[in-house]
Amino acid sequence: MSRFLAAFSVALFAPFAFARDAGPNIVFILADDIGWGDVGFHGGTAPTPNLDQLADDGLELTQHFVAPVCSPTRAGLLTGRYWSRFGVTTPKNELALPMGTVTLQRALQSQGYQTCLTGKWHLGSKPQWGPNHFGFDHSYGSLAGGVTSWSHRYKVGPFSRTWHCNERLIDETGHVTDLIANEAVQWITQRRDDPFFLYVPFTAVHLPINESQTWLDRVPQSIETEIARQYAASIMHLDHAVGQIVRALDKNGHRQNTLIVFTSDNGGSTATNNTQPYPPDDSPPGKLTANNGSLRGQKGSVYEGGVRVPTIVSWPNRIGPNQQTTPVCIVDWMPTFCNLAGYQSEQDLNWDGVDLSEWLINGAELPERSIYLAGPRKRSVALRHGVWKLIVHSDGGQELFRIDRDPFEQHNLAAKQKDRVQDMLRRLKREQLADDTSVPEAR
Repeated sequence: MSRFLAAFSVALFAPFAFARDAGPNIVFILADDIGWGDVGFHGGTAPTPNLDQLADDGLELTQHFVAPVCSPTRAGLLTGRYWSRFGVTTPKNELALPMGTVTLQRALQSQGYQTCLTGKWHLGSKPQWGPNHFGFDHSYGSLAGGVTSWSHRYKVGPFSRTWHCNERLIDETGHVTDLIANEAVQWITQRRDDPFFLYVPFTAVHLPINESQTWLDRVPQSIETEIARQYAASIMHLDHAVGQIVRALDKNGHRQNTLIVFTSDNGGSTATNNTQPYPPDDSPPGKLTANNGSLRGQKGSVYEGGVRVPTIVSWPNRIGPNQQTTPVCIVDWMPTFCNLAGYQSEQDLNWDGVDLSEWLINGAELPERSIYLAGPRKRSVALRHGVWKLIVHSDGGQELFRIDRDPFEQHNLAAKQKDRVQDMLRRLKREQLADDTSVPEAR
């Protein structure tokens, strides 16, 4: 494809200034709204053979926490900081991060990494706030959030036309999942000796879903209603796309030195598919049939069903098949990837995340710490510390759960554990002191 020509020429003819063993290639695949029970390796009804294979061969993180909604998770991933530091707790079409932010991709660029985003950005929906302004050499997909499957339009309004290549708005034909996957495969095919960071935030299975008959015909007959079949087809389509990316890494000789992470930006949603203000795209009616398993809550909630998501780490010959139950967070990936790449900042980046590399590779213990999760507009916030989880609601309500014994959050122990609640509240207040300290200036 012509848009890769310039990048390919630079990669081919530039002197190899960086050693190949400087760090692994990194491919971070972010699903949109996949619930805990939507995947085959958690008993989902839609077959996901490619994800299941990654889970079988790799490390599953069974307590990997994200924000309850999309833009906050993306901000946390790419900065190593809690999203609430930037005042981001809801989907964000305005500028989400200060323009000079040292992002994950900028840090990796400084170590000789080539960087690419193919998929959904949603950290500022104008081209001048797009991915290339924050450290991606190549970017493609939706500047805004989830889009219609075939016309690739965001919600009706100023950001509806959002499909772009390197921040230039374009129109293309094809299903959104195929376009994102094909771009990733093409970009992988052009890589040579320099290490690379490929970030693939799919829009699947975010509404409005609208799958082709080809995919609907593959859905098990046991799934009967139209919207349930559409939802299953979207999951299966996503799984196939993940398989395409893994096969491209294999085919081009990169797989052995590539660390792959698959996760979701938040829990599954049961919103109605065709009632939000997207342009007409013949999307079928009905409530999405997301499956968060037995976890309480869903997208938008700080209960486990909103913030605990399926997560796989795969790195052949470096990380063996296993499960890890230690709580970790989306903000941990920037410190982890930076350490693996040999990046050291000259300034304090105020990371909230911790480096997981020794834990992932050698099983080293992580230091005791809290994980802080701010929900939309902080109507509810949560703090996880050890086996305990505190939820505080804006109406003053408090809930305390012992997650190791009560993973489905059925038994509120706040009234019986008043001293522990007070200790957790002190920890929570310390975390909240740093909120809204890095809000970008209005532009």
